[in-house]
Amino acid sequence: MTSRHSRSPTTRIGLISDTHNLMRPEALVYLAGCDLIIHAGDICNQAVLDALRKIAPVTAVRGNNDTGDWAASLPTHATLTVQQVTIRVVHDIAELGADLCSEGVGVVVSGHSHKPSISERDGVLFVNPGSAGPRRFRLPVCAGMLRVEGAQVSATFDTLLM
Repeated sequence: MTSRHSRSPTTRIGLISDTHNLMRPEALVYLAGCDLIIHAGDICNQAVLDALRKIAPVTAVRGNNDTGDWAASLPTHATLTVQQVTIRVVHDIAELGADLCSEGVGVVVSGHSHKPSISERDGVLFVNPGSAGPRRFRLPVCAGMLRVEGAQVSATFDTLLM
C-alpha cells in the first residue's frame, strides 16, 4: 500500500530592499530560482526592477527615495496572498498603520532602516531583509527569503557581502 501526503509545494519568495540604484550580482544569484520577488522600496531606478523581473514576477513598493516618472506607478503599500498567507509590503514600517489581524495579514515585509530583522508580534511575522544596495555604516549587505507552504511561513535573511 502506498501512502500519499498532500503537502503543498513550497513557494520561495525573495526579499530585497534599499538597493538604491545598485543591483549587485550577488543579489541576483541569491534570488535565482525564486517563484516571486518582493522589493520593499528605495529602488531608485527602473533598471533594478527590470533585472529582478528577469528572475521572477516582482511586487514592489515606492520608498522615500523613489521619485520621478518611473516611480509614479509604484504603490506605497502592497498586499498579496501566496497560498494561504497574506503579505503586506511597505517601505517604512512607521507607515503601516492598519489593524493587521482584522485584515488577516500574516507577514509584513518592510525596508527603510537597512537593518535586517525577523520578529513576530501578535501572530504576525515582521521581516526586514536589510539593504542589498550600497553599504551604510557598518550594516551588512543582505537579502531575505520567505518560504510559504499552505498556511505556514518561515523567513531568513542572508549576508551577501562580508
